[in-house]
Amino acid sequence: MNTLATTPSIDEPQPGRRVVRTPVSQALAEGKLSRADLRALMQRSNWLPLIHLLLWIGVVAGTSALVWLTMDSWWLWPAMFIHGVVLVHHFSLQHECTHYTAFKRREANDVVAAICGFIIMLGPTFFRYEHCDHHTYTQQKGRDPEQIPLPQTLGGYLLYISSWPYWRTKVTELFRHALGQFNDTELRFIPLVAHARVRLEARLLLALYAGIGVAMIIFSWWAPVWYWIIPVLLGEPVMRAIRMTEHVGMQPVADMRNNTRTSLAIAPLRWLAWNMPFHAEHHYASSVPYHALPRMHRQLHGELPVERGGYLGAHRDMLAQILGNRPRVDAPGRLELSKDEPGNAGPATDGPGLNKDPRR
Repeated sequence: MNTLATTPSIDEPQPGRRVVRTPVSQALAEGKLSRADLRALMQRSNWLPLIHLLLWIGVVAGTSALVWLTMDSWWLWPAMFIHGVVLVHHFSLQHECTHYTAFKRREANDVVAAICGFIIMLGPTFFRYEHCDHHTYTQQKGRDPEQIPLPQTLGGYLLYISSWPYWRTKVTELFRHALGQFNDTELRFIPLVAHARVRLEARLLLALYAGIGVAMIIFSWWAPVWYWIIPVLLGEPVMRAIRMTEHVGMQPVADMRNNTRTSLAIAPLRWLAWNMPFHAEHHYASSVPYHALPRMHRQLHGELPVERGGYLGAHRDMLAQILGNRPRVDAPGRLELSKDEPGNAGPATDGPGLNKDPRR
């Protein structure tokens, strides 16, 4: 059974139900978004994502063809890099499916999320629970399992973008999960009833990868190396750099209007990332599907942090903090996160689109 709750209600809370103030409820109180606006934004579709997905498959086929056409030349490496940048963006699609906002049908979200997870080595159930806590405790040190700390040095910045720490973590994580081993952080956000499913998914991924490896050896079949493994390794640094633009260098506080930034990327990059450059809007109301985020961005103009310089502008801001050209947001004494600050923790009537269901 799926472990993600359905879209939260935006109606008035029932008597006795604990309500946590979030930026969305604050915006409703201030008139930034009306209930009608939010309901309209939260409307999901099967056709819009289906068209996007078909075009997406076409782009993957096109970059695969580029690799094939350049196989006997030095242009192969640039071609594999381009192909890899497309492949690693399966994370964006899996992310949207994790919120059950890519498609209207839950089953479609589950199937696509599983396929994407296979491509990028990320079990869907594990990611769903991890991402739930990311939305609940965004940028809260020790509570946000996806938090990327602002690097202390330029070397640390470059090391993170290299993706070496990422792959080391992912590979060991996959083997641990296959053995049913979870660290203290994971035990906090993965309920006991989901341990078996996370373990099963990790074992299935390892079995599939092992099967492909055996087939490569027996049949001298090297296509996975050129069309998948090397491209993903080449493309992941781009994804690491993009993931950094979402929260790194923003304030380590629970207020979603200060801990997340939107980066104004060009249209092709927005399309490739399923509109995740509108990241502040996504955190503002994560039940809003990707195709409505540009409209939400216009409606909330001036309410959220926006980096008009795009991805490069966000990295300029990070580097300025790392190199000491401007104060670090995590400098001791500059910003202190209260242990009692509730942030956007649920349950809330208009909280994140990811909510753990205690019955499951």
